Amino acid sequence: MAPPVKSGPRYNEFIQSPKVRVIDGEGENLGVLNTRDAIAQAFEVGLDLVEVSPNADPPVCKFLDVGKFRYEAQKKANLARKSQKTQEIKEIKMRPNIDDHDYDTKMKAMHRFIEEGDKVKVTLRFRGRELSHQQLGMNLLRRVQEDIAEIAKVEAYPRMEGRQMLMVVSPK
Repeated sequence: MAPPVKSGPRYNEFIQSPKVRVIDGEGENLGVLNTRDAIAQAFEVGLDLVEVSPNADPPVCKFLDVGKFRYEAQKKANLARKSQKTQEIKEIKMRPNIDDHDYDTKMKAMHRFIEEGDKVKVTLRFRGRELSHQQLGMNLLRRVQEDIAEIAKVEAYPRMEGRQMLMVVSPK
C-alpha cells in the first residue's frame, strides 16, 4: 500500500469511501458509482479520480489531473496571500499644548495612515506641570476624535498610562 497523502485532496486509491458521486471531465454528473469502477473509468480517460467534496454523503469526486489541480490550488492560495493587507499600528505623538500648524501636520499624517488601512495610536506625552492639566489632553484628543470622525472610529478611548494618554483609532 502506498503512503497516505500528506496534504491536498484525496485521489484514486486514497479515497476511503466505498461509493462516490462522480462528475466527469466535462462536468457531467455520472451518478453514484462504486469507487473502484470510478477509478477505472478515470484511468480510461487518462485522468485521476479526485475527491472535491469529501464531507458530502456520498463524497463528490471528479475526473481531474491531480498535479494540475494541486498546482492551480497552490496558485490560488498564493494569490490570496499576496493580495491580503496586514493592518499595522502607526503611532502619532503629540504634546498637550501643540500649535495649530503642528496639529494640522499630524492630522494629515493620521489621515494618510487611516486611508492606507492602518490603525493609529495617538500618544499624548505630559511633562512636568502639564500632568496636573490632564483636561487639556482630553480636550485635544476629543478634537482629534471629531476631526477624523468621518473616516475612522475610536477603538480604544483615551486612557492614562503613567505620563502618557493613549487613544487608538481604526479605519471604518
